[in-house]
Amino acid sequence: MSAEREVLTWESFGTASRELAQEVADSGYRPDLILSIARGGLFVAGSLGYALDVKNLHVMNVEFYTDVDQRLDLPVMLPPVPNAVDLSGAKVLVADDVADTGATLKLVRDFCADHVADVRCAVVYQKPHSSVKSEYVWKHTDRWINFPWSTQPPVVSAEHQVLDA
Repeated sequence: MSAEREVLTWESFGTASRELAQEVADSGYRPDLILSIARGGLFVAGSLGYALDVKNLHVMNVEFYTDVDQRLDLPVMLPPVPNAVDLSGAKVLVADDVADTGATLKLVRDFCADHVADVRCAVVYQKPHSSVKSEYVWKHTDRWINFPWSTQPPVVSAEHQVLDA
């Protein structure tokens, strides 16, 4: 991985999400629902939902990254896990901010595969070494990405104590 960083601003995210939605629309794919991979995928899913006029949004909480370029051995689904019945027979667009190793996308895509009519993935960034090749990608990069929602530290600690500004 390059030492240089890819920097996504809120403004460029607006452009990225709109262009990603246009890519989905131009392909003719019309998802019945968008399945967001929390947390970074929440922003992507919301933007795609508005741009593609899809009101049915679901969330899947997956923990994988623990710090910058540090991750668990395998991604883990956190409760509540979506009910497969809610996905049954649907055309699902899985939304995330980045396909890095691809492990998180693979976990979610495989979870959906047996229950849905069709599952496709949309990401803002795709890394070249990702095990999942997303159908819809705004940009390819091998750099670490600074996302506007995660570059600053939390305003509260995990114990919910306000941190000094």
